[in-house]
Amino acid sequence: MTTSQDQLRDAVGPRPVKFSRLSRRGVLLGLSISRLSVLSLGGLALVGALYAGGGMLIIYTAPLSLLSAALACVPIAGRTAIDWVPVAAQWVSRLMHDQLRYRRKIVRPRPAGTLALPGEVSRLREYTDPDTGAVMVHDPHEGTLTVILEVSHPAFVLLDPGDQERRIAAWGRVLATVCRSGRIAAVQVLERTLPDSGSGLAEWWIRHGVQDGSWPAELYADLIERAGPAGERHATTLSLSLDLHACARQIRTAGRGLRGASGVLRQEMTTLVAALRAADLTPSNWYTAGQLAVLLRGAYDPAIAPALERHRGLGQELATAGPVAVVESWDRLRTDSAFHAVLWISEWPRSLVYPGFLAPILLSSGVQRSFSLLCTPLRTDQAARDIRKKKVEHLSDAAQRAKIGQVDDAAQTAELGDVLQQEADLTAGHGILRYTGLISVSAPTSDQLDVAVAAIEQAAIQASCETRRLVGQQAQAFNAAALPLCRKL
Repeated sequence: MTTSQDQLRDAVGPRPVKFSRLSRRGVLLGLSISRLSVLSLGGLALVGALYAGGGMLIIYTAPLSLLSAALACVPIAGRTAIDWVPVAAQWVSRLMHDQLRYRRKIVRPRPAGTLALPGEVSRLREYTDPDTGAVMVHDPHEGTLTVILEVSHPAFVLLDPGDQERRIAAWGRVLATVCRSGRIAAVQVLERTLPDSGSGLAEWWIRHGVQDGSWPAELYADLIERAGPAGERHATTLSLSLDLHACARQIRTAGRGLRGASGVLRQEMTTLVAALRAADLTPSNWYTAGQLAVLLRGAYDPAIAPALERHRGLGQELATAGPVAVVESWDRLRTDSAFHAVLWISEWPRSLVYPGFLAPILLSSGVQRSFSLLCTPLRTDQAARDIRKKKVEHLSDAAQRAKIGQVDDAAQTAELGDVLQQEADLTAGHGILRYTGLISVSAPTSDQLDVAVAAIEQAAIQASCETRRLVGQQAQAFNAAALPLCRKL
């Protein structure tokens, strides 16, 4: 009995993969610019006192030298003390300028075409494409134009191994398509859990149920009515952000301004939809202004989301989609009806894992959360220059360590191996993307939020990932993790 190559490949199933390590290499001997600067300052003070006469001058400058050494070497929550200085300085500055609280001015209307959002996202503008009806979000400061669509797909963990491997390869082709364009600023995959209003189950029962008045039919209908609102559903959106600076010439050819930019973005939208369908994913129509308004309102006010789903005509205005009040604290964010905390995936699995390794996080029940994967594609020439720079820095650091008798450790060798593997993949024709993983956790009260964050952290451990709770920047992190606007930290 013979077996074809396709059957053999399907029988093998998904292959394990390994992620590159987060680079911790510095400018000199593993020291970053900030650490090297503060150590140099302390050393110069000590040397200057020594040459100026020593004695009491050395005693006077000793506190500065010791402080410099402590700032550069003492770790605090996974970072050195000097790395916390800009975070704390920005936090104090925002606190002094009363930028940690937001209250919507109800009497004073917002300018036409703006999104009623707080903080840095208040500068975003909306533009409705006249050809497709899709809403496009324009960031005039960053020079991007973003469009959103919802993607439906079968549960990956329930597929057979051969189908899983085929879908993984197809998704890789989707990402390769994004990398080859050279005009895409970022792609965001946002998977979130939503409180279910029960309308989905009710509609399914109306279409497929046997409503003959029998005892089983009445019992099933009562069960749907009681259990529907207590459930949750998953929704996945894909956001595509166009780099207006990279395609300035094409925009001028298409008509200049947002109209020309929308024409260029439509080309990328058509290419992406074709790639998604080839990957057996089902894209919906591109989001309209009303759909985006409902999504934003549900992110800031989760308690109202089921009502907006039941009454489809409510909450369709972007001018009123933002929160009424926002209060940011050091490690959490409070909006209209919920508390939020954002976790950053600081370390992806270091060992070989199968593609479904995120299942403990994505399938966790009883926790309202949003998982955001932000992919930043690099052009081939830019990726090649970055890889060459990293290779030179690794080799020069190794030579410098050899001169002073310092031995390379396993982590440094592994980082160099990751760089060489990226170079081999780029030479083979693959694209290079930079990934940022963020998890936004929401709960009605602060105590429930702590419990939910602990559950997600435990799920991340099961997924072989390391998470860190972002502090001092929760508002900015929430915009990147919970909103499909391709925001960057």
